[in-house]
Amino acid sequence: MATATRTGRRTSRTTSSAPKYEPVPYWAKLPHPMFFKEATSVAVDSKDRVYVFNRGPNPVIVFDRSGNYLETWGAGKFNRPHGIHIDTNDDLFLADDLDHTVRKVSRDGSKSHFVLGTSGKPAPWQGGGIFNRPTHTAVSPVSGDLFISDGYGNSRVHRFTSKGRHVLSWGKPGELPGEFSLPHNLTVLPDGRVVVCDRENFRIQVFTEDGRFVEQWHMHRPMSIASDASYIYVGEGGAPPVQKGVPNLGQRVVVLDHSGRQVTRFGSPNAGEGPDQFLAPHGIAVDSRGDVYVAEVSYTAFGSQQTPPREVVSLRKWRRT
Repeated sequence: MATATRTGRRTSRTTSSAPKYEPVPYWAKLPHPMFFKEATSVAVDSKDRVYVFNRGPNPVIVFDRSGNYLETWGAGKFNRPHGIHIDTNDDLFLADDLDHTVRKVSRDGSKSHFVLGTSGKPAPWQGGGIFNRPTHTAVSPVSGDLFISDGYGNSRVHRFTSKGRHVLSWGKPGELPGEFSLPHNLTVLPDGRVVVCDRENFRIQVFTEDGRFVEQWHMHRPMSIASDASYIYVGEGGAPPVQKGVPNLGQRVVVLDHSGRQVTRFGSPNAGEGPDQFLAPHGIAVDSRGDVYVAEVSYTAFGSQQTPPREVVSLRKWRRT
């Protein structure tokens, strides 16, 4: 069977040993009257506590792995929550795209380690500076350095040390290898390869930590990505309006091995609000047991367009069986 190549073809395989997943309906037990509005991203710490970054009045909400509410913090401190990531020390990295900043804070939000970018002051649009609407972060298990996708107003990936010193940046607008059309999310594999969701180019690009292009894999509008020791988990966005209602066009989670070959995928072929469906899988995380958590910008993609507008489910858990 062919493997993914430098110019990019994602192949698939399904075996009897492939992991299987089942939805866990109504997992998150939010206390009344708390609400998400929409969950933009999700992260899991060393104790399998689940952190949900959301656009409601309580921007960071924490649960245990059974979905029991633990705490909330961050009210009034964020402009538009977008991406959350947690490192091996259980420090959080929070990307606020309309504030043009990335913050590193302690697990409970009580201590700020540093802020990257200038609050409320974007770098010039598509100029490659730091930042114009950054989207997500990932910490390398090899170097310990921080990688940031600078996506909506830039076409760039930035690398910083763990102390926040800028090391290098790469990327520019375009569709060629090493160029981006909205780098929306990223992860770093155990061998140090940086894997980037090049969302509007419908592909994933793989780089070394120094920004050297390695290969690319075709995906359907990859919005979210996470990885563990065995797999890469990709949340695919939905079809454009002209293809509305056509099945098998994204809005599912694809599980890849580290070479980019599809192992399995889960979610209904059609979008929707059912337990086995997705609307807009915008953030993804995996815990120590292989359970997968998906945050969806479902209000933006769907709820805001209803009459009247309404909040819809935006956080889902799928249990590995």
